[in-house]
Amino acid sequence: MSFLVAGTLQVAAQLADAQDSLGRKGKYSIQGLRVALILSSPGASAATVAALDGVFQALGFENCKKREVSVQNFHEELILFREQLDAHGSPMGCALVALVAPSRQLRQPQLLIQELSHCKTLRGCPKVFLLLSSGSGDAQEPGDFLTGLGEICGRCPHWSLLQLLTEFFCRIAEESSGDTFCPVLRSSLRGALCLGSVEPQRPEPDPGPSAQYDLCGARAALFLAVTRDRPGTQHDVAALGDLCQALGFKVTLRIDPTAQAFQEELAQFQERLDTHRVPVSCALVALMAHGGPRGQLLGADGQEVQPEVLVQELSCCRVLKGHPKIFLLQACRGGKRDPGVGPTALPWYWRWLRAPPTIPTQADVLQVYVNTQGCVAYRDEKGSDFIQTLVDVVRAKPGGDILDLLTEVNRRVCELDVLGPDCDDPRKACLEIRSSLRRRLCLQA
Repeated sequence: MSFLVAGTLQVAAQLADAQDSLGRKGKYSIQGLRVALILSSPGASAATVAALDGVFQALGFENCKKREVSVQNFHEELILFREQLDAHGSPMGCALVALVAPSRQLRQPQLLIQELSHCKTLRGCPKVFLLLSSGSGDAQEPGDFLTGLGEICGRCPHWSLLQLLTEFFCRIAEESSGDTFCPVLRSSLRGALCLGSVEPQRPEPDPGPSAQYDLCGARAALFLAVTRDRPGTQHDVAALGDLCQALGFKVTLRIDPTAQAFQEELAQFQERLDTHRVPVSCALVALMAHGGPRGQLLGADGQEVQPEVLVQELSCCRVLKGHPKIFLLQACRGGKRDPGVGPTALPWYWRWLRAPPTIPTQADVLQVYVNTQGCVAYRDEKGSDFIQTLVDVVRAKPGGDILDLLTEVNRRVCELDVLGPDCDDPRKACLEIRSSLRRRLCLQA
């Protein structure tokens, strides 16, 4: 799933795959029909609908259905669309749905996401959702946003969807003046999703995006790890610490912080960076703790702290303005166990945080959560699958684009069958990657 917020403009995509949907390791195979649907509420801008057509064509969706209905009827239209696809009979390659409505009226988009996830014909196929809204005070109108996105998609069809969005974020930043609402994508992709095509006789294209973060300055990392009643955490701390040191990060470790100490340690970390004698080019924060169903972390004292508060703390760091800030969160997000879906036991995921239509600017932030909203994050005495796999993947290709590497980490974690403590049946896990990065991030030259 991907999710983008630009002002009150929201772009969301949920993508799920079965193992046989990967044409080759690490890349989705987009074969079959590409279906698209536009649902717009009465009074929606004609320019927005026209711009959507441009994006659809740039992404290879030549035909799409359009319906003008009230927001209250969006769910019924999605049900009808799903039933038509299931009755179609032909193989599907990808589905793209655009929902256009006034600001703040799409309060529970996850229900619409879930509806299309039940489509049997689309099982194993990417499903992309674009949620577009506009109103007074919006940072950018949907039509303008979509026109720019369509131009980039048409110019670089060989780039993956995540690469296209990162490049587009860079353009937004360059064209904006003053405070802006920063785009954020959310992804649980397990392979590169390239909706365009490249002629076979042409050389392999540049992987893009064109801009890359300069990491010539100092690098700092902060680990906050709760080890009480969390066997294996010490192995995660050791493995991640060795990796960070190999990549040039100076690591600060705090064991068993209370909820208040989580915030205090972040504040002190930020103050140390602002007074650092040499420029700082990158910061990494690893948070390892028990967690709750609303995404909160639990300190060693059992009290709660919200990860968003910690992210905002580091976003205020003056020396890190314009530089990447990485957050790794290894924690449960509830008590549910995911058994997966279908005969291959590969799961479908939808995760939406209840957030206001607009959020403060938090540019250049990369957050990685282990597991879905409301689900358990698995770990044993050897450590967690997330941290151990992350270390293996980054060590193998430290110069790779971090979003590509994290997508590979997710693929490996999703393909694991975990034997949970609740029963003998295999369970599944999946990452959620949130990025407002505006350039390529490669941790090693």
